[in-house]
Amino acid sequence: MTTTRTIAERPRILLIGANGQVGWELRRTLATLGDVIPASLEGEYGPTIDLMDSAAMARLVEDSAPDAVVNAAAYTAVDKAETDRDIARRINADAVGELGALLAGRGTPIIHYSTDFVFSGNLDRPYREDDVPGPLNVYGETKLGGEQALLSSGARALIFRTSWVYGIRGANFLLTMLRLLKERDELRIVDDQIGSPTWSRMLASATALVLYRVLRGELDLEKVGGLYHLTGSGQVSWYGFASAILENAGLEANLIPIPSSEYPAPARRPLYSVLDNSLFQETFGLSMPDWRLSLKQCLDEKT
Repeated sequence: MTTTRTIAERPRILLIGANGQVGWELRRTLATLGDVIPASLEGEYGPTIDLMDSAAMARLVEDSAPDAVVNAAAYTAVDKAETDRDIARRINADAVGELGALLAGRGTPIIHYSTDFVFSGNLDRPYREDDVPGPLNVYGETKLGGEQALLSSGARALIFRTSWVYGIRGANFLLTMLRLLKERDELRIVDDQIGSPTWSRMLASATALVLYRVLRGELDLEKVGGLYHLTGSGQVSWYGFASAILENAGLEANLIPIPSSEYPAPARRPLYSVLDNSLFQETFGLSMPDWRLSLKQCLDEKT
C-alpha cells in the first residue's frame, strides 16, 4: 500500500539526469516549483547518482528526502546499445524499477520519460498508449522494460513517451545537422522514417506544469497516473526535419533524400513512430506546439 505525503511549502524535487539535454532544461523549469536537487552521473551540479549501484540509489533517495522525483536519465545511444545490452538494460529498465520501489512506500510521485522506439512502426496512424508495443532494437526493448517495471512498482508514477528530442545542448539531430551543414555542401538524409521532433524546452515546460498540479494536490495520481504520449505536434521525416533546419538557420547545402536501406545502422528504427497526444491533452488540458514553431524558437534562441 502506498501513502500520500504532505508536500512542503517549498517542495524538494530530485532531478535525476540533470546534465542531459532534457535535464538541463528541467533544472530551470522545475526551479519555479521548489528546491531542485540536480543529481547526475558526473555530479557536476549536485550529488552523483550511480544507476548501476542499487545501494547508492537508495542512499540518495534517503538523503535527499524528495517530495517528487523527475527521472530524465537514460541510456540513449541507440546503436551502441545493440552490443552494450546489459548496461542499457540496467539504466533503462532495472534501475527504473528499483527507483519506483524506493518511492512507492514513501508515497513520492515520480515522472519518467520513455520513447517512441517501443513501437515497431508498422501502423499507418499515430500510436496510442494502448497500442501493443513491438520494439525493433535493444534501446526500445530496455525502455519498454523500464515502463513496465515502474508501472508495476506501486509508485505514484507518470510516464511520458516522447520522440526525436532535440535542443541547444547535448547530442541530437539538430546540433549534428548544424555542424554538418557548415562542413559539407551535400548531405544524404533518410526520408522514409517519420516521427515528431520534440524540443527539450517544451518537454520540460509541460513536465513542470503537470508536476505543479501534482504537488498542489490538484491531480490524484491514483486516478490519472500511468502512461502518456507527449511530443511536438505534427510529423515529418528526417529529411524534412533537416530541410527545415537548413531553411531556418539560413544555411545553404544540397540535401538528398534517401531510404533507410541506404543508411545501414546496427539498430533497426521504426519507419513510422508518430505518437498520438490526445490522452495527455484531454487529461491535463495542455498541448504541445507544432514542431515547426518550436524549431524556429529554438534556433532563434541559439543564434
